[in-house]
Amino acid sequence: MAKITSQISISLDGFAAGPNQSLDNPLGEGGEGLHEWALASEAWRRQHGYEGGEAGPDSEVVEETVEGIGAYIMGRRMFGGGEGSWDPEWRGWWGEDPPFHVPVFVLTHHPREPLAMEGGTTFNFVTGGVGAALERAREAAGDGDVAVAGGASAIQQYLAADLLDELYLHIAPILLGGGERLFEGVGDPKLEPIKVVGSPAATHVKYRVVH
Repeated sequence: MAKITSQISISLDGFAAGPNQSLDNPLGEGGEGLHEWALASEAWRRQHGYEGGEAGPDSEVVEETVEGIGAYIMGRRMFGGGEGSWDPEWRGWWGEDPPFHVPVFVLTHHPREPLAMEGGTTFNFVTGGVGAALERAREAAGDGDVAVAGGASAIQQYLAADLLDELYLHIAPILLGGGERLFEGVGDPKLEPIKVVGSPAATHVKYRVVH
């Protein structure tokens, strides 16, 4: 049966972004360090059109996180472009060939026409909330899984609504001391660890969300 999954990098002190996030620094102060494990991997570099990178457990985790995904859901901040009404010139952070290659549903309060990109990615903008986005994503995914790609706020909303089946945390060995905490306002989800992968760059823990 298709699953609703999510994966995100966090610091040792539980933050998914550092302090003082802005358009110029969307991950906040020090937040780039959360993703060094992925950016250095061969799999991430290949998926984004680059050569090189390191093989090993981190690269294998990157591969695992995209297997079987038929559609993605993401928050407005992850797609970017600022708050308020849309700037039609803003087409996301990823250039004309984003790495998703399946339909993506963006949570927003502001309507926008679908944005078809190269490589099979189409961004669809959903104003009806997390339930409406999930319904559309499930339909688009067919037999594939639906991944809530982030950021932290989107994942919090799906956890709080008890709509996630799996949560894969990538725990980077850094302390941020402040910023956007992942497990805030999510109620009391029951998380059962089902897989642990370790490397010097991160500890990867996959949890089943017990409904």
